Amino acid sequence: MDEREFDDFYAASYPRVVAQLYAMIGNRDEAEECVQEAFVRAWSHRRKLERAEHPEAWVRTTAHRLAVSRWRRTRLAKRPTDRAVDPRTTTAPPSESHVALVRALEQLPEAQRHTLVLHHIADLPVHEVARELGVPEGTVKARLSRGRAALAALLTDDDGLQEGASHA
Repeated sequence: MDEREFDDFYAASYPRVVAQLYAMIGNRDEAEECVQEAFVRAWSHRRKLERAEHPEAWVRTTAHRLAVSRWRRTRLAKRPTDRAVDPRTTTAPPSESHVALVRALEQLPEAQRHTLVLHHIADLPVHEVARELGVPEGTVKARLSRGRAALAALLTDDDGLQEGASHA
């Protein structure tokens, strides 16, 4: 994978992977940092990615693992995550429905949340979610069914979500 191909891959994948990781972990700044680090690692392994069937899945998995590792370090040390010296950039606040969805996802078990995000936000078909998570397709279907039922109970019109808007 040459520099131009990698740049194209980055431009196409970065926003999607950040949105997916944000939905998984609930912290946009942390999601952006982990995805950026995952792409740095992807650049180092670009020859391996060139042969990979799903390079975006490799980046997404790496970013998720980085987020989990950072969370564990922060939790164990009982200190806030290290931040750059520069002040945070300002971005438009997320919509109320997006906040409600992320809060609802945070209340689900990790396995259901991860499965729902990969299927509905990353738009992966059931067989690809199963491959990425290393579980049978039936397990993915059960997690999707239970996760959707749990989200339906957590999300009401009072949360600002309209019918079909849960794919933020």
